Amino acid sequence: MVELREKWPILGRHEQATAWLQVWQDLGRAPRTIDAYARGLAEYLELCERESVEPVRATRAHVALHVRELGSRPSRRGANVVALDSGAGLSNATLQQRLVSVRLFYDFLVEEGLRQDNPVGRGRYTPGTRGGGQQRGLMRRLVKLPWIPSDEQWRALLAIAAAEPVRTRLMLALAYDAALRREELCSLRTDDLDPGRRLVRVRAETTKSRRERVVPYSATTGVLLSQYLVRRASVSRARGGLFLSESRRNFAQPLSLWTWSKVVRRIAVEAGVERFSTHTTRHLCLTELAPMGWEVHAIATFAGHQHTDSTMRYIHLSGRDLAEKLERGMEHIHAQRVALLSTGIEGTGGPR
Repeated sequence: MVELREKWPILGRHEQATAWLQVWQDLGRAPRTIDAYARGLAEYLELCERESVEPVRATRAHVALHVRELGSRPSRRGANVVALDSGAGLSNATLQQRLVSVRLFYDFLVEEGLRQDNPVGRGRYTPGTRGGGQQRGLMRRLVKLPWIPSDEQWRALLAIAAAEPVRTRLMLALAYDAALRREELCSLRTDDLDPGRRLVRVRAETTKSRRERVVPYSATTGVLLSQYLVRRASVSRARGGLFLSESRRNFAQPLSLWTWSKVVRRIAVEAGVERFSTHTTRHLCLTELAPMGWEVHAIATFAGHQHTDSTMRYIHLSGRDLAEKLERGMEHIHAQRVALLSTGIEGTGGPR
């Protein structure tokens, strides 16, 4: 908690905020989750101070103003922003994430008896209401299909990756084969692998759903793994993190999430596929499982999803696949119609 107050001093000026974050920390939430909550709440508290209003007495209008500022302010990442609909501010998904912190904070204040209601609210089903029974939340959630590269973009990226060190090539291969998230990949340990059966164990504490799973990887990735283990032994023979840094500053230390993101970003830029990120390999893998005949529940288990609703966002066909299906369907329909016309001609003795 001391680190959070040092990072965001405003938290120390609001006793209820510190108490709320301490509760989540005591409940064992992941450090990154606590950090995200602290950041989202700190930004909201800054608005409250600018508006000279106590958070306990803030209204829905103050929360709406906060949303407007987040959606319009220039991004701190500047030119590094790869895809943002508005060209400024935060994406809809990030705005929703920021609002979660504020909403949960007000839930806490309501439970403590410091407020009567939650100004953020949430969309929920209410039987008997007009308009389908759905009460809309403060901000409409946009559900978009994940972006995946085209075949040409994927080949361009692989051409660049082919010249990378074996560690990078193995990480890309594992991330694709096993549909691993960035944290799951970087957190792999030497004892998480079963080379004999080509299986990798994704530990519960590294997953988003906190559910352990065991997933396979290909024979080609197995070859890369064998090559990398020889390289890793020259860095360190100690058990522990699978992927180790070879930089002077962090030599033999586990590779950080941020370092891996920078590596992938550099490769993407060099390949001219700037939308490619550490999560794209997961999108691509899960998207390609459906045409291979995998059922939704099987894909959900493979991906580590708690609900198939999350899985359905990944299962979509590219425009090329749709075009091919349409073309095949139209050919069949065209052939049927021609056949019917021919039958009509024969049955009537020719055109009139």
